[in-house]
Amino acid sequence: MIHSRGSVSGTSYGGESAAMAWEDDLFALLDDLEQQAEALYDVERGHELADRSRAEYQQVTLASRLMASVGGDVVLDVRGVGVVNGVLERVGTGWCLVGGSGQDWIVALAAVLSVRAASERSSPEVAWSPVARLGLGSALRRLAEAGERCVLRLDDGRLLDGTVRRVGADFVEMAVGEDGRAVLVPYAGLAAVQSR
Repeated sequence: MIHSRGSVSGTSYGGESAAMAWEDDLFALLDDLEQQAEALYDVERGHELADRSRAEYQQVTLASRLMASVGGDVVLDVRGVGVVNGVLERVGTGWCLVGGSGQDWIVALAAVLSVRAASERSSPEVAWSPVARLGLGSALRRLAEAGERCVLRLDDGRLLDGTVRRVGADFVEMAVGEDGRAVLVPYAGLAAVQSR
């Protein structure tokens, strides 16, 4: 039976608005639960990304950070030498070249104690040119070919003033003193080479 007030057989149409309000409350509750689940997922994902980032960063080498710094000013603290600062001109496998005020430094990366003013970026070694992959021996051979006087700075602080004669697989031969006597210096004991 239909009444003029909008009810059918004793049921009021006002119940529809109550059903809609209940439905709105249900959707609001479901939206809230979904937002909470997303927040928990974001927290878990954040931890996972941080772990992955840390795992990937452990593949970054000092040389790759220095390669990204080529052309910029750097400050190196070098065992047996002290502070070497200037423009980072080149990086190779196990060494770098720093141009300072009136002199150049070939620095063995094994003797570097700290680096300041390096780039925040890195350049992975797989992206280096073949020339950049040359080792310390190649840089020392160029000094031998040039025949210029230089100072070998050992990692214990001692100095050898003379001319690089020859370069072996793991050592450099230096002619020192007035008589030009040969002194062999293993790479392991070499901190830096300073131009004269």
